[in-house]
Amino acid sequence: MDRSAVQKRLAETEQQIASGQHQVVQQRELIVELEANGRSAAHAKYLLAELELPQAARRDSRDWLMKQLDKVTG
Repeated sequence: MDRSAVQKRLAETEQQIASGQHQVVQQRELIVELEANGRSAAHAKYLLAELELPQAARRDSRDWLMKQLDKVTG
């Protein structure tokens, strides 16, 4: 993978991480709201876990891409 391709993929991954993080924050806020109102947040917590899994994968991908960028830059 050349430097330009790595940079492009890294930028895309960063955007996905930012978008995913926004969703995670919204879901956490929903959980707080549900619990504050005495409602069950079990399903919301399940959905939060489903949002966090791909975030971890995206961060791993970002780390790998950063290493690749170091290789082609270094």
